[in-house]
Amino acid sequence: MTTGGGPLRRGARGTAAKTVCVFVHGRGQSPEEIEAHVLARLAAPAVAFVLPRAPSGAWYEARAVDPLTPVARAQLSAATDHLAAALAAARAELPGLPLLLAGFSQGACLAIEYVCAGLPPPDALAAFTGCRVGVASDGRPEAAPRGLPVYLSGADADPWIPVAAFADAATSLGRAGAQLRADLFPGREHSVCDAEIAMLAGLLDDLAAGRRPRMEAAR
Repeated sequence: MTTGGGPLRRGARGTAAKTVCVFVHGRGQSPEEIEAHVLARLAAPAVAFVLPRAPSGAWYEARAVDPLTPVARAQLSAATDHLAAALAAARAELPGLPLLLAGFSQGACLAIEYVCAGLPPPDALAAFTGCRVGVASDGRPEAAPRGLPVYLSGADADPWIPVAAFADAATSLGRAGAQLRADLFPGREHSVCDAEIAMLAGLLDDLAAGRRPRMEAAR
């Protein structure tokens, strides 16, 4: 687990940057692990990457699929505030550039909750192995911007995000009116596979070129 510190900044700077990607790590991970396992597999010279760091190695303590307790709600609120500050700082540093919010595992769940909370939105969302936090009876917000391009992925054998939770997230985002592509990968481990890397690259290429994300990468 990480024990604190600021975000990791990688990629293009200044006028070389054509788009920004804020990528949120999972539980017990670090920005450096996202750099090694995701960013290192990308060719994205025009992208400014900002990788926020969970203050104690996890964004919240509860499992995503458990009902929300008062403690879990407070931790989730603090985490979305942390993420909002990271997006605001990235926007301030590189004003006017399109911004992709991405995350893996718990980071993907947090990214989904961020857009569903109605906070200042990114230009697109990529949630790799993510779901809504809590259960439907918790009365969770569904304020994702209508038309927001969203890529959601999961796997049928994933030990952390079951298919039912993946489907619940797809339903929630679809109900909010997101432009949604959802891919479920048979047998994939709890990782970001090559097809997901290709989707991330396509999203970033489209945004850097000033295009609305097409999400056309092959499954």
